Order: sequence, then C-alpha cells, then structure tokens
Amino acid sequence: MYAYVMLEVRRTLRDGAFLIFGTGMPVLMYLLFTNIGDTSGGGAGADDWRAYSMTGMAAYGALGSAMAVGTGIASDKSLGWLKQLRITPLAPSRIVVGRAVSGSVTVLPAVVGVLLAGALVNRIQLDWGQWVLLVALLWVGTLPFTLLGIGNGYRLTPQGTGVVNIACMTGFAVIGGLWFPLDSLPGPLRAVGAHTPAHGFADLGWTTVAGHAPHLSSIAELLAWTALFGGYAVVSYRRAARTL
Repeated sequence: MYAYVMLEVRRTLRDGAFLIFGTGMPVLMYLLFTNIGDTSGGGAGADDWRAYSMTGMAAYGALGSAMAVGTGIASDKSLGWLKQLRITPLAPSRIVVGRAVSGSVTVLPAVVGVLLAGALVNRIQLDWGQWVLLVALLWVGTLPFTLLGIGNGYRLTPQGTGVVNIACMTGFAVIGGLWFPLDSLPGPLRAVGAHTPAHGFADLGWTTVAGHAPHLSSIAELLAWTALFGGYAVVSYRRAARTL
C-alpha cells in the first residue's frame, strides 16, 4: 500500500498547472472579497471579517483541491488504470484510503496560500500556535470531501465528475457559510447550512482563530460525514470494478 500511495503522490505532484490554479484561485477570491470596498467600516470589524473570510476561503480552497482528486480518478478509469489495480492484492478499502492519502497532498498549497495572503497582505495576527493548528485542522478536515470526490470519480464519467464536483463545491461554499456568514442566509438555508460538512469543517478553523477549542458537535458531524462518504467511495469503487 505504501508503494501505491507514493506512486499516486508522484503523479499528483507532476500536475503543476492544477497546483498553481488550485492555489491561486482561492487566494485571488480571498483578496478580492476582503479588499474591494469596505464591508465592515474599517478598524477591528474589518480585521474580524478578514480573519473570518481567510478561514472560510482557505477551507473552500482545501475543499476544492480535495474533491478534484475525483476528476483524476475518472480519467484514470477511462484509461484503464482501474483494470490494472484489480489484479493487485490491494483490497477496495485500501485502494480508496491510499487514493485519499495521496490526494491530501494537493490540499496543503491551497490552505497555506490563503493563510499567507491573510498574514502578509491583510495583516491578520495570530499566535504561531494558532497558525500551526489552523493548517493542521484544515488539512485533516478535508478527508470527507476527498472521499466524496473519490466516490464521484469511480461512479461518473470524467465530464460528469467535473460538473458534479463543481456543483458540490459551490453548494457547500454558499450554504455552509464559507463565502458569507450563515446569518446572511434565509432561515431554512441557515438551519440546513449549520449541519453541512463544509460548515463543520470551516468551524474547526473559525474556533481556532477565535482562540477556542473546536466544538465537539462539529467534530462529531465531520466524523459522521466521513463515514458516509467513505462508504460511498468504497461502494463506487466496487461498482466500477464490476463494470470493467
């Protein structure tokens, strides 16, 4: 399994265009959202908004990079790579876990890029321990989205995977409060958004920025979503293997 993970990591790192654009887009969106116009009147309110937006946009960038793993899987499936994996002794669950671990490599550049923009451009000030914890939580917390992307990749065509992933990313970002606070959404959407995996994921970062420990409810919900999406990924892999 180690050899398989390292193989996928090397394949991921060879895609320089994806790493550049996957990092650059959330950084650009963050700087635009927080520096075009003065949405909070300046002062401490502006700093709070920029820190909130920094965390949400870093979560969005990580989410997008995690789910994009599925597009590569769908392409590999169409090229026959899945047939090659079937003749290896790796169990379906190990293949899914291995792909999830290798896919996590693409998450860190997006997270670090947005946080650097917040620190260097918007002058967000946090303790060094908060910065380290923020990166770690936003990295580990992407696991359910990686599994969702993997499931989509094994189940759908390359074109279908791309469309569904973009729809999921946009929906998670809007309803989960990654772009704008949940308080700005209508009541029903606000109630739904509070229990989405994206909101629980970003809440890990928001509580860290505020100097608090992550909410246990957010951790529990993320674990539940991880189990759900993990099962979906394994079932999708098995289904794809039977149809080849």
